[in-house]
Amino acid sequence: MSSRYRHILQIALAANTVMFAVELMGGLQANSVSLIADAVDFAGDAANYGLSLAVLSMAAVWRSRAALIKGLSMGAYGAFVLIHAVWNFLTGAVPEPVTMGAIGLLALGVNVAVAGMLYAYREGDANMRSVWLCSRNDAIANIAVIAAAGAVGWLHTGWPDVLVALLIGSLALLSSSSVVRRARNELLAQAQASPA
Repeated sequence: MSSRYRHILQIALAANTVMFAVELMGGLQANSVSLIADAVDFAGDAANYGLSLAVLSMAAVWRSRAALIKGLSMGAYGAFVLIHAVWNFLTGAVPEPVTMGAIGLLALGVNVAVAGMLYAYREGDANMRSVWLCSRNDAIANIAVIAAAGAVGWLHTGWPDVLVALLIGSLALLSSSSVVRRARNELLAQAQASPA
């Protein structure tokens, strides 16, 4: 399992790094806060996959500590996205919907493929759980970005883009809470199990 899981993480790391660059450039070009939010999420996920690879063969305590760091970073990312979404709402920015939709569709394909590969490992330790949640959340966010692109094109307003960014940020905060709680419980159990 470790060899297969490691290989999947390597694929996920490469895919997320490439998609970070694609979504960031597309988000800036389209003036879309939801694409930029998703791009930052891809960057965070790439870092998370890299961290997961680094601790994969280490002791359980190191995997739990890595999951705790990842959970906290998901929370920080969620807060950043929420603040940026409010800023775009206040400035009234209207993104370009065709670029939003096309890049959202590409990102969805990448994330569904990665989530499918990681599905079998979704109930592992906190570290494995955090990797699965990142992939699942990304696929949900991509569907929302595509829907927002359609709504922006139809209504000629930026509020669907802002709404999706708020959804992405809130999902990151919820996942952060789940991963941090699980990692803390694992660390507590490991501390109680270790000899005095």
